[in-house]
Amino acid sequence: MRLLTGRTLSFTGDPEIDGSGALRWEEHGAIAIGDDGRIAWTGPLAELPPGLGITAREDFGEMILAPGFIDAHIHFPQYRMLAAPGRDLLDWLARFTFPEEGRFADRSHAEVAAEIFLDRLLSSGTTAALAFSSVHKGAAEVLFATAARRGMALATGKTMMDRNAPPVVLDDVESGARDTQDLIARWHNRGRLRYAISPRFAITSTEAQLEVSGALLKAHPGCLMQTHLSESRREIETVRVLFPNDRDYTAVYERFGLVGPTCLFAHGIHLSDDECRRLSETGSAVVHCPTSNTFLGSGLFDLGHVGAPARPVDFGLATDIGGGTSYSMLTTMGEAYKVAMLAGRRLAGGRAFYLATLANARLLHLDAEIGSLEAGKWADIVLLDPRATPVLAARDDLSESVEDRLFALAVLGDDRAVAGTWVAGRRVFARAG
Repeated sequence: MRLLTGRTLSFTGDPEIDGSGALRWEEHGAIAIGDDGRIAWTGPLAELPPGLGITAREDFGEMILAPGFIDAHIHFPQYRMLAAPGRDLLDWLARFTFPEEGRFADRSHAEVAAEIFLDRLLSSGTTAALAFSSVHKGAAEVLFATAARRGMALATGKTMMDRNAPPVVLDDVESGARDTQDLIARWHNRGRLRYAISPRFAITSTEAQLEVSGALLKAHPGCLMQTHLSESRREIETVRVLFPNDRDYTAVYERFGLVGPTCLFAHGIHLSDDECRRLSETGSAVVHCPTSNTFLGSGLFDLGHVGAPARPVDFGLATDIGGGTSYSMLTTMGEAYKVAMLAGRRLAGGRAFYLATLANARLLHLDAEIGSLEAGKWADIVLLDPRATPVLAARDDLSESVEDRLFALAVLGDDRAVAGTWVAGRRVFARAG
């Protein structure tokens, strides 16, 4: 039994909705980790039970031990194409994204990329993710296998797209369904892996492929479904032209059974009130990707509109690499705050951390396993240094509360504030110096 001590941060719910008590902070906290990689006990160090049989202890002083970050929307084959400029989303896809994703037809390219991709997540404190792979079955297999070797919690799936893109990134209805079925059989629920049925979005899938995607989800209700929804105005107009008989973008997915509690829709910037109501009624979720939305000029996500109490849509937070401009969930929190302010809302520091941990775990249906520091859950942990840079240290001197400290980390922090990362109780990253 090993013991980590320092300040500890965890959540039992959304601090804004469930009250300040949903944020658990221990100034002198402790986490006991068993040899099975799970948390055996956590709480105030002064209350550490005497019979745990601690054999080693690491003390991190005033650093913060928190649940590992969870990225609820990220693209594996876009791992190196950050800061690729496009006039808008559709131009960016055509000019940069599809050619880059085409490289993943080469399995050896995918093998190198997977190691780099997961290394970047871990060095940013991200211990779990919901990721798009490319259209190629082999690339998805590589990502699953690489995550399995590292013991990570990962949900992914091969992208399904059979139109409006170059041939190198297209499948067809039959091969897309067959490859998806094979991957589910081999990888879903294998260790900490989950499968996500992944039609890219309505523009790149025919009605036949969307119908097959819905059938796959119905046949495998334990799988997740990920796609994109209402990201940019031109995208929405294109969907209207391609699906003239559907009343709106959300209705396209509804028609094919692609809504429900296991369905996650990236972006959701321009959703109508009626679309939000229907997403709420079906238990569907939206994932906010602030750095991607501002970089591509797609629009400003309104968390108050999406989460309105009368018909709340659950939402999480994600980097959306490579439209997003940083692997860091801390940087992503800071940009989410700025987007909220521009939309006339406010995002507190504590809530930002909740979105990046327990909220995302709930969206991925992994909250029984990760997302908070609780006995029995996997010891996926990030160690944060609130004084990692001179700017952070100076700001930390002014902090008078937990919210002050978390807000400063969210707005000023980045990967430099990540001092260490643990996956299943094993330290997999330690920042030099």
